[in-house]
Amino acid sequence: METTTLWRPTGPAELALVEAAGRRAWPPRLPEQPIFYPVLNEDYAVRIARDWNVPASGAGFVTRFEVESAYLARFPVRQAGGETILELWIPAEELEEFNRHIVGTIDVVREFRAEPVPDAAG
Repeated sequence: METTTLWRPTGPAELALVEAAGRRAWPPRLPEQPIFYPVLNEDYAVRIARDWNVPASGAGFVTRFEVESAYLARFPVRQAGGETILELWIPAEELEEFNRHIVGTIDVVREFRAEPVPDAAG
């Protein structure tokens, strides 16, 4: 079976839910999140994890996982900005089916944390 490597930038709350699922599934989307968007390259995932997730939640993680290529063919690649800003848009109602096509585990490959703020006494 041919697989495609996908990347997902995530914060600590979502990562905790992935770990609770044995690193084999993404959690359901929140009502304000109609789309699950894995990305197609590590560099783009790094930029989101470092530049968005860290300021929003103090930490950002880049995950890597494999999905059956034949299944992914149903989702067009979306260019969300520059030439390498590529995503897949998975409707929230299809995420459970998407999870069934993950091969192996969802692994953290990069981690970014906010710099500690020195205390006033120090």
